[in-house]
Amino acid sequence: MTQVNSRREFIIKMASVSGVVAAGSVLSACGGGSSNDPMLQFNYGVASGDPKTDRVILWTHARYVGSSDTVALTYQVATDVGFTTIVSTGTATAGASSGYTAKADATGLTAGSTYYYRFVAGRWISPVGMTRTLPAADVTSVKFAVFSCSLYSAGYFNAYDSAVRSGAQYALHLGDYIYEYGSDPAKFGNSNAATLGRVTAPDNEIVTLEDYRTRYAKYRSDPNLKTLHATMPWITVWDDHEFANNAWVDGAENHNSATQGPWAARKAIAAQVYHEWMPIRVQDPANLLKIYRSFDFGSILTLHMLDTRIEGRTKQYDAYGDEDGGTLRYYTALANGTDAQHPMISATQQKWLTDGTLASKATWQIMGNQDIMARMWFPKNVLDAQNAAFKAPTAANQTAVVTAINSFLTAKATPSGLRTQTQADLVSTTQNPRLPYSLDSWDGYPMQRETILQTIRGQGKKLVTLSGDSHNAWFTNLTTLDNAKAGVEFAVTSVTAPGFESVGLDALQSSLDGTVFSLPPFVSASTPVQYGTGLGLIDDLNYVDAKRRGYLLMTATAASIKGEYVFVDTIASTTYTASTGKTVTVSATNMSVSYT
Repeated sequence: MTQVNSRREFIIKMASVSGVVAAGSVLSACGGGSSNDPMLQFNYGVASGDPKTDRVILWTHARYVGSSDTVALTYQVATDVGFTTIVSTGTATAGASSGYTAKADATGLTAGSTYYYRFVAGRWISPVGMTRTLPAADVTSVKFAVFSCSLYSAGYFNAYDSAVRSGAQYALHLGDYIYEYGSDPAKFGNSNAATLGRVTAPDNEIVTLEDYRTRYAKYRSDPNLKTLHATMPWITVWDDHEFANNAWVDGAENHNSATQGPWAARKAIAAQVYHEWMPIRVQDPANLLKIYRSFDFGSILTLHMLDTRIEGRTKQYDAYGDEDGGTLRYYTALANGTDAQHPMISATQQKWLTDGTLASKATWQIMGNQDIMARMWFPKNVLDAQNAAFKAPTAANQTAVVTAINSFLTAKATPSGLRTQTQADLVSTTQNPRLPYSLDSWDGYPMQRETILQTIRGQGKKLVTLSGDSHNAWFTNLTTLDNAKAGVEFAVTSVTAPGFESVGLDALQSSLDGTVFSLPPFVSASTPVQYGTGLGLIDDLNYVDAKRRGYLLMTATAASIKGEYVFVDTIASTTYTASTGKTVTVSATNMSVSYT
């Protein structure tokens, strides 16, 4: 049987399993043995992750009905779905100390190969999963799906369902796999949860060990997520919501030590439960907070998965409650040089990253990165008008925002020799500075970003960052402070979490990336839209979708890397349509970009 046919057969079987899961039936099969054995439930399916060329992490959750006994499991890995040829086997246990989750590192596998796996305990057999090892050096193509920001209460995980049939070999999740908020309808993304039957559990914001375990169980009960986990290996990192919103090493915006206890305790619990429920290989048993690691996909790419959130991040400039949102702190730190002591990742992780890019012989160096790395800088005249409108949303202030945007875009599109003095001042970065709109992203840690980009550029490497967190889709140039191109960034939209459209900012989409000038009334409706013109509000932004949910489908070869921005037309129904909104291809020859 060919790999394609094998995959198709497996997906058809998984689709039937998903129907059983959705109906609430027990996920276990019965083999031989005593009928007096207590029933064993595999209610959250199986998963695999962190593949290497010769091994992969296997995961399940197993518990006897009405019992707290530890479950002794045997895992089996086979080359066929019928398990006639078992190539790896071993033991694992699921007990109270791990919340009845179990993981095993299945070894002795062959590079670039597809395998089927399951867990067995007596006569009870788990669902079957499909996984894959990393490819050998001579691989010609790698395909993977990229996700971020999956808020259960905001809607259905249709992006996960679409990815099952996308042809992806691996899945990457860049963080915010869960959210910590309670079920209060007033909380972020919860307004439609009751109507959709997507109310989260527990009802309260998660703080305790049991809280975090219950929240992961709720997410993993989702049939689409369960199926995608069982269909391909995942490589994941956390962001803030696996802990609490806008976290840093010593705290979080959404943590109150007076009512929720010490941050260090909550952080340790969150990390423990993440490792319990995710198919991730532990990097250091003595330090579960260390998750940065790399993966070699043959000679095509090396994937460096960063932790920009928990491991080394200092407090954000905008986390002090300043009326100006931290802008003065930001510019003061840049002016006096103290931003150099304001890292997003530790010096140890930074050295690991740049040593890794230097040592890698692969064509592409890809950073799996939680937060937007590109310079998302807006002109000051636009930000000033927008901030005034947020504080006082009068008709006059709203009109002032539109005027500020139109004035800047018109000035930018006007040839330099034809600009008025007012227009020249608007374009000038001295008279009208560009300001970051999010100091929680890499924009809030500019000197460390500069050092990393300059280092990798100096190595002569082809750099691509994959980023999440923003809930919108972006494609940008990665540039240094002297405007030298250091790479490109594909930023994925959210699976379900609301984006710019939730606050009416999706109307800015064509102004952000400059495509407004290739749309009516500037040109005829038949004129192709031009991307990458540099004529938008954000200089380095080439493409944005500021209103749709979905995922990225990446295909890498020695010649190019291609990102397909896949969107679903709804998350309010399980009946949906998926389509590719834009395909961006970057050439390995000169990092030139094409759009289709």
